[in-house]
Amino acid sequence: MAQTPRPTHPLSIDEAWAFTAGQAASTTFFFDFDGVLSPVTDDPDASQPAPAVLGVLERLAGVVNRVAIVSARPVSFLRSRFSSLERVDLYGLYGLEVWHEGDVVTNPAALPWVPAMSDLAEQAKAELPGSILVEYKRLSVALHYRTAPAEAATVERWGHEQAERLGLRVQGGRMVVELKPPVDQDKGMVITEGVRDAGCAWYFGDDMSDIKAFDALRAREAVDPSFFGVAVAVANPETGAEVSSAADLTLDSPDAVAEFLRQGLERF
Repeated sequence: MAQTPRPTHPLSIDEAWAFTAGQAASTTFFFDFDGVLSPVTDDPDASQPAPAVLGVLERLAGVVNRVAIVSARPVSFLRSRFSSLERVDLYGLYGLEVWHEGDVVTNPAALPWVPAMSDLAEQAKAELPGSILVEYKRLSVALHYRTAPAEAATVERWGHEQAERLGLRVQGGRMVVELKPPVDQDKGMVITEGVRDAGCAWYFGDDMSDIKAFDALRAREAVDPSFFGVAVAVANPETGAEVSSAADLTLDSPDAVAEFLRQGLERF
């Protein structure tokens, strides 16, 4: 039987699902967590997957080659939310940590930065306004100003000053400034490696760091005419316009992601 031709961009949902169903054995689905599988919350520790997400990811993992979550959250957090999923790989801290087949692997280049990040988190709590939520992630520190948007400039300035002082990298996001070790690792690099042997891959994202993942799908298509990548944005009032402009499709919410996957699974 002749192979289904790779769809061209811009593409229709029907085209995307039809090709994916025909290439299921070589397809990977990648998902960001916050804003994609879970609604964004004022308190990051309160975030939970949307109600239908766990079931639909388990079903998806049963019919495609691989399902993975690629997040700024630590693997320990992701494990606490997805412990019931046996066939889903977890990439934490933009890929600095990886959970695969029961083991956590940490990028050794990042480990020496653990003490500095701990100190930085304490410094942030002491120097920034009390309305700023400081999230210590062992290998990064996130400064959330969602509940205090008027402090955005203060947080941005403080974050960049500390990054310059310590030689850190700054990752902007949805009402958050994150400080990371100067280690070459981002979501785009995760996807570049993850699609090396894939015939098809989807990435679902909602924030600025996810655009690098979209770009990785495009780069793979450029060098492999048989590869097909689908970039899906999830709408939001902060970074939605820029992320959607880089995507093939846009969905309204984490609940819409779950329903979109449920409908797509009917094609398999």
